[in-house]
Amino acid sequence: MTAHPQSWTVDNAAWPAAAPRLSVLIPFFRDDACDLLTALDAEAGGLDGAVEIVTLDDGSGDEALAARVARTVTGLAAPARFVRLTANEGRAKGRNRLTAAARAPRLLFLDADMLPDGPQFLACYLALIEAEDPAVAFGGFTLDRTPRDPARGLHRALSLRGDCRPAHLRQLEPAKSLCTSNLLVRREVFDVEAFDETFQGWGWEDVEWAIRAGRRWPVRHIDNPASHLGLDTDAALLAKYDQSPANFGRMARAHPDVAAGFPVHRMARALSRLPLRALWRPWLRRLAAVRAAPMPLRVAAVKLYRAALYAEVV
Repeated sequence: MTAHPQSWTVDNAAWPAAAPRLSVLIPFFRDDACDLLTALDAEAGGLDGAVEIVTLDDGSGDEALAARVARTVTGLAAPARFVRLTANEGRAKGRNRLTAAARAPRLLFLDADMLPDGPQFLACYLALIEAEDPAVAFGGFTLDRTPRDPARGLHRALSLRGDCRPAHLRQLEPAKSLCTSNLLVRREVFDVEAFDETFQGWGWEDVEWAIRAGRRWPVRHIDNPASHLGLDTDAALLAKYDQSPANFGRMARAHPDVAAGFPVHRMARALSRLPLRALWRPWLRRLAAVRAAPMPLRVAAVKLYRAALYAEVV
């Protein structure tokens, strides 16, 4: 174990001698990454050190969780490293720090609450690198392995309607359809275009990065999905939307030409012309949270609510 004033690092026995071609980078904040680490190791352990795994605890402050992840990492057959931060640095800075802790020329960002849908998940990326070596590639995500929970119904409905799409549809809007939950990047790309650390809180730092990267390199979409297990409860999802307007505004100001084409931006501009938003906006939030309401109505309400929040920053 290597300790620093603001972090400490645990490497497993396979780490020192490995010469990986692909680094899987897994940031987390109070999520348990152990199931994902174990699932990846079931495949990566048989790839002769071609894949290393680096996970980062971004200041969760949970001693039991950190100990559990450390034990899992030391027990993996694949080369693996665990970095624990003593204070939260945020989604953008944490992911940038992960790249510095990794060694491979190809980076695969994978969220801790994901789980590969197929047994050849890593092999598919290695084959893609061998055949095409894309600058940026997004594998997509599904809810195929995600348990159903009424408390998370709104997030499920939104994901199925907007995010869980095959590659040929995502490729129509490459940057807008990308997120960091299952993202392959050449290191040389990331050396030029890292995540913008001025983004704070939740949301839009991945889209902003994709727009910047997409101006220099093609963004490739493929079908190599992982399931998003960590759907938010209705309350948690709405809370994330509440903290996202500043990031949306930052993205829109940095890339006004691209942002103007986003439906949520057009809706926000339209709603910005309406008076008394502070009075009627909370009623949209309440409607979105009513589980007894028809789901299409709840989805429409939450989309309007988010756009009404963004109306303050466009």
